[in-house]
Amino acid sequence: MSDQRNWIRPPQWPLFGIGHNGGPPLDDEPPGKRLYVRHAWKKAHAKVWENPSRDIMLFRLRRAKAAGLTYRDYMLRLLDTGRYPQAADKPADDSKETKS
Repeated sequence: MSDQRNWIRPPQWPLFGIGHNGGPPLDDEPPGKRLYVRHAWKKAHAKVWENPSRDIMLFRLRRAKAAGLTYRDYMLRLLDTGRYPQAADKPADDSKETKS
């Protein structure tokens, strides 16, 4: 019993609130609470890149060609912005001009 009374908590250990079991933090990359988020993102990513129907694929290929993009770049922009890239859109690579 005397050992417990003289025990000093190391200063690098965080202070825990009432009801905390003193275990490791749950926000570490896997394992922890981000594990489900990682699983959900992987599942959503796989669902987005599933092959669409033939008609949708041909529609997207025509629009990508008209916008001067590859299918993958077209889909990345569509998924990132939520709008269909147009032929009149300024390409992202030309946004920075170099001065000589």
